[in-house]
Amino acid sequence: MSLWSWFLEGAGRGSGPRVARTFHRLLALTFLIAWVSLWVQLDVLIGQRGLLPAAAYLEPLRGRASLLEVPTVFWFTGTSDAALHAGVAVGVVLALLAVLGLWPRACIAACTLLYLGYASVARTFLSFQWDNLLLECGLLAVFLPRNRPARWIHFLFRVLLFKLYFESGIAKWQSFLRDWHDGSAMTFYYETAPLPAWPGWYAHHLPQWWHHFESWAVLGFELLLPLVFFAPRLLRLPVFFALTAFQVANAVTANYGFFCYLSAFLHVFLLDERDLPNAREWFGLLPYPLVQEGRKWKLTLRGVAAVPMTLIYLSVCSIEGIARFAEPGEWFAVFTPLRRAYGQLRLINTYHLFGHITRQRIEPEFQTLSEGEWRPHHMWHKPGDVKRAPNFVAPHQPRVDFQLWFYGLGYQQQTPEYVRTLVDRLCHAPGAVQPLFRSRLPPAPEAVQIVYWRYTFSDPAERRSSGAWWEREEVGRTRTIQCRGKG
Repeated sequence: MSLWSWFLEGAGRGSGPRVARTFHRLLALTFLIAWVSLWVQLDVLIGQRGLLPAAAYLEPLRGRASLLEVPTVFWFTGTSDAALHAGVAVGVVLALLAVLGLWPRACIAACTLLYLGYASVARTFLSFQWDNLLLECGLLAVFLPRNRPARWIHFLFRVLLFKLYFESGIAKWQSFLRDWHDGSAMTFYYETAPLPAWPGWYAHHLPQWWHHFESWAVLGFELLLPLVFFAPRLLRLPVFFALTAFQVANAVTANYGFFCYLSAFLHVFLLDERDLPNAREWFGLLPYPLVQEGRKWKLTLRGVAAVPMTLIYLSVCSIEGIARFAEPGEWFAVFTPLRRAYGQLRLINTYHLFGHITRQRIEPEFQTLSEGEWRPHHMWHKPGDVKRAPNFVAPHQPRVDFQLWFYGLGYQQQTPEYVRTLVDRLCHAPGAVQPLFRSRLPPAPEAVQIVYWRYTFSDPAERRSSGAWWEREEVGRTRTIQCRGKG
């Protein structure tokens, strides 16, 4: 095999319509999951009585911010609760149509723009890297043809997959804790994951030598295996299985919303046409005639358009990668206006998952005072009761529960806006935040406070004797907030 043939095969020559149609449906399924997950918590997140009301954010910006600065459809529809719910309903319908193979590229394009609109107004709650990954996948999927090979876009999907893993590996390599270098990262990972699942308890108690091996293996997976993404099929297939198993392990031990699933779905671009069954056999829906790729290069309008689009995508990826992982000099300031222009679109991103692993988990517990008694109120998916097993909730992502993990890490520094609003709602409108809590909230509490607990996994002996999955100790509390003027 010549070097040119090697490059062409690695760049996506064997990847074509079957891969494209498979990914379109998998991406549409991811959008469907994302929309339903958002819908069930929409009111408490950005509704009129939510923790970060969309109206309170967007309305003061009218006439002051442009559509490019805050890219959202809600400039045109308004931010009433009815408009917010209607938008999600539209997203669900679009995703379902794409899953069924009906106008998938158009539906995915609309889903991407609509989801960007929600991410813009939801701010903190839709700021995760997997939200960015969903948007970037949506952008590329619009240009992914379903009835003919298109090497350039399949190549760009492999670039995206490369970024996802390799940049996360670079972030780990640059960790100021050096925890991935000394092998200690995975000794803390399962216990301090934002929303662990119960198998994580068992994984945490594996021997220390195994955790050290895991740490180095993850570093190797993310820094070395991506180099094979552009190699011929014979080398890509083992990597496909290795990384898919890696994402399965991530999904089994902790809850990361749709991230592990979407990451695994991207692995289909490591496959060739021969590795997938015929789309008609797999889905039995809307067969598409295939256009066979000729052996000779033909200069077409489509081919000419692909060149600048590829160059733009690769250039922005490079600029963002340098900004995130290097220490560019003064010369890099020339890109500042450009980065400011496209930054809010979140369509081309960098990824730096778990650059370092936090060494402890601090969980905030909200308590109300009623009839002279302080009562704790545990959230549905936080540790809470030490005897309650960590649960499975993915691919749904409870956004408030997840964000409170970040708040716990820096509770001594600053209180985010959504936490201040949550305390206010507990005082004056408990019904608005009741869906977040397992226990019934008092309708008119006298006061509210937040108690902070350090949680650690119980050891096997303790779990056998008491049934406790966790151990905890108090590390601090806020001042008591009196609920005056209740109404």
